[in-house]
Amino acid sequence: MKDSVTLGKVRAYWLGSVVCFGGFLFGYDSGIVSGVLTLDSFRDDYRYGDAGATRASSLSVSLQQLGAFVACFLAWPLTDKLGRKKALMLSSAVFIIGVIIQTINTHSLTAFYIARVIAGLGLGASTVVVPMFNSEMMPKELRGQVGSFFQWFFTFGIFISYWVDYGVAKNISDTDPSQWQIPIGLQLLPAGILGLGMFTVPESARWLTKKGRHDEAWKSLQWIRADSSQVTIDEMEEIRAGVVAEARATEGFQFKELLQGENFKRVLAAFAVFTAQQATGATAFAYFGPQYFKLIVGSGDRSLLVTAIFGAVKVVACGIFVLFFAERLSRRQVLIGGAVFMSACQIVTAAVVKSFPAPEEQQATVSPPAIATIALIYLFVVAYNFSWGPMPWPYVSEIFSPRIREPGVAIGVASQWLWNFVFSLTTPYMIASLGWGTFLVWGIFDLFIAGFTFFLLKETRGLSLERIAQSRFKAHSTSSEEWLEGPAKDTTRDD
Repeated sequence: MKDSVTLGKVRAYWLGSVVCFGGFLFGYDSGIVSGVLTLDSFRDDYRYGDAGATRASSLSVSLQQLGAFVACFLAWPLTDKLGRKKALMLSSAVFIIGVIIQTINTHSLTAFYIARVIAGLGLGASTVVVPMFNSEMMPKELRGQVGSFFQWFFTFGIFISYWVDYGVAKNISDTDPSQWQIPIGLQLLPAGILGLGMFTVPESARWLTKKGRHDEAWKSLQWIRADSSQVTIDEMEEIRAGVVAEARATEGFQFKELLQGENFKRVLAAFAVFTAQQATGATAFAYFGPQYFKLIVGSGDRSLLVTAIFGAVKVVACGIFVLFFAERLSRRQVLIGGAVFMSACQIVTAAVVKSFPAPEEQQATVSPPAIATIALIYLFVVAYNFSWGPMPWPYVSEIFSPRIREPGVAIGVASQWLWNFVFSLTTPYMIASLGWGTFLVWGIFDLFIAGFTFFLLKETRGLSLERIAQSRFKAHSTSSEEWLEGPAKDTTRDD
């Protein structure tokens, strides 16, 4: 029995790692583009100078987010029809097409922008399917931890991308196109691992049951649990009962139901959670790290080095949280505490940068105020990766009833991409016009996020998807026990 439990955990971690290569892909792409846009070789090949740099940075990042936003609404019917595995394979293939076009030296920013949109379609679709797949296959004891793998892999992707940018900037000539083609083209590797990795894991047991493929569903659940005991048999029966209830519940589903009663509360919560994740300012740092650190250490390749170390801090912080704290801490409490701590870091950073602006040119040594500011930003990213980085992904995948789970998750993730697009479009202009004030803006946002979390978010740790679906989304609930005070009123059916 002990051996089967261990093997079950290994298989759960393997499945979570494979599907969360979508997070690695997301992170690598997020980090690589900001550094590439600072390379002289890229500017020369695409024929724009300092005057067009802000516009190129804004569009190169934001257009991909726009493609990802659109893909969220395409992914919902796609994953329902094809299953989780095939949907991720298709997402990977679309992303690869976009990367190949980006890597070709077309000398056309228009072609590069179109390729970014195509890659965004694949990336956005995968971010809808990954949390859904994870939540459906994980035992409730591991759901928060393995669900947080998405953010951990995201930080790995960012970490690798920053060091790749730094490496090509230091070791390849500014006149050689491979200086920017190598970091862009390397995106093919994680995309291939995601697509091909699907051959090593089973399809979602819940999806197979929904499609009436019960023998395959049982084999899938047996594989992921490494067990065929009565406990697993009972879980299979619970899944079948849940799917039957879901089939009755989703019969005649109409989009207007998402605006009714309990459904609307959950959709609004999902939308707000991912909006808040983007409004922390952490994603803006991921995309435009070199530009932010230029405000602190001045021009030169030092900003790329400081950004690369920033990526390493993200990986370590998120790894510690995922491995040791994800299933030990209240989802709600870490989100509140993280927002408060991030706000303090950002506001103090704004004050220091205003009082001690960076020199125009890179100096021989980094000043003490700059070192203090860098430390504050590193503390900020530690707090983010203990809270708003990993937690939204498992949280949003948990809160929906079966009737609206797929469109609900799609809307939640779509809001992530919508605000990702908004902030990636505006951040270069914020940095150019506000300077130190950009840090202050994020600090104020983080204060509002802490208040929103305190008053509106509910605890889900330790509960099965079926229990959460059957219970009321209570106002001001602060513990998982408060979900148990009665079934949610069904506002979508007359019977």
